[in-house]
Amino acid sequence: MLNIWEVASKLIVEVFHDPGVLSIFFVAGLVYPFLYEGLCWENTLKEVPIAVVDLSGSQQSKRFLRKVDASHDVDIAYRCTSMAEAEQLLQDQKVHGIMYFPRDYSDNLEGVRGQAHISVYCDMSTFLYMKNILLSSSMVMLDEMHLVQRQRMSALGIGDEMINEFIQGSQYEETKLYNPIDGYASFLIPPVLVLIILQTLFLGACMLMGTLREEKRLYKVSNNKWSNSLQVNLGMALGFFIIYIGLSCIDLILVPRIFGNIPHIGDVKNLIIFIVPMLLSTIFFSLFVAGFLRNRETGMVVLLPTSLIFLFIAGVSWPQVCIPEAWRHLSYFFPTTWSLHGYLHLNSMGATMSQVAKEFNALWILTAFYFVLAVIQMVIIFRKDPKSLSSNN
Repeated sequence: MLNIWEVASKLIVEVFHDPGVLSIFFVAGLVYPFLYEGLCWENTLKEVPIAVVDLSGSQQSKRFLRKVDASHDVDIAYRCTSMAEAEQLLQDQKVHGIMYFPRDYSDNLEGVRGQAHISVYCDMSTFLYMKNILLSSSMVMLDEMHLVQRQRMSALGIGDEMINEFIQGSQYEETKLYNPIDGYASFLIPPVLVLIILQTLFLGACMLMGTLREEKRLYKVSNNKWSNSLQVNLGMALGFFIIYIGLSCIDLILVPRIFGNIPHIGDVKNLIIFIVPMLLSTIFFSLFVAGFLRNRETGMVVLLPTSLIFLFIAGVSWPQVCIPEAWRHLSYFFPTTWSLHGYLHLNSMGATMSQVAKEFNALWILTAFYFVLAVIQMVIIFRKDPKSLSSNN
């Protein structure tokens, strides 16, 4: 235990004497969560400006546009007389969408079997514009469709009771779970917070290990290679854990509660319990990967692009069912996959520990798996490069 604590204390000193690792751990680890939260403070887009080309000019088209303009999602900023004029406004970024009504819009609605068409064009520079425009137009379209159906059935002599049964046979109420305002921050920030913690830990640990190997200063506490590898890995894990347990509590528990614009309905005790295997699995995974690095720079150059890979294959920003089976199975070997899902269930959905038992147990299995690999790998390193211990003899 004394040897393990000695390695842990040496590692903590190394971290605080290494400006690069220190900036990754504390500057990136603490600044990025607040930066992302600040940038996504509004959470939702409101009153997205659009242009309208109403060649119909009918009472029906004007009623449709009044409903669209009344929604908080879009704002009819310009009323144009031609598509060319509206397209120019879209190119100039004065509007982010166009709604087009043809001349025969009202004529088609007045017929018993007529079908009217509306064209909606969206700015795809960001999908948030598209979401607001399509959502508002779709909701108004459904409301107008029910109104047209009611008018046509009344004209055919159908009674109100039968009309109500036909249009909406059963009453329902829409309830959006976990993200009731359809906010971008509510969707994106929780997994990003986890990714910041795990990626800064991963990059910093690999950078520090690369430095120790490059300078041939790997720790030695025992003459037996297996005993030394076991104690050194446990000591380094303890050092990283001491540093990151506080950072994790700040980023994953405190930050959501400071800003309050993202879900944070999870039990704090359960979150802390879940953070333990999440950190340990990432630490041993980092130590194992760092064994392949011979210098400090390799870690940053090779491993920095892994952030987006870990986020995508985890099935958070992109549905898991849409990910190829081979990639989905590969993602199970990364602690980020189980950490992201477990944290979202606990923090954003209010799950209990029994409901995240799958993710919790998977992280402990990965902890044991990568711990064994890290120990074996360090023994191999010591055998191939015994000079890496020379400065600690």
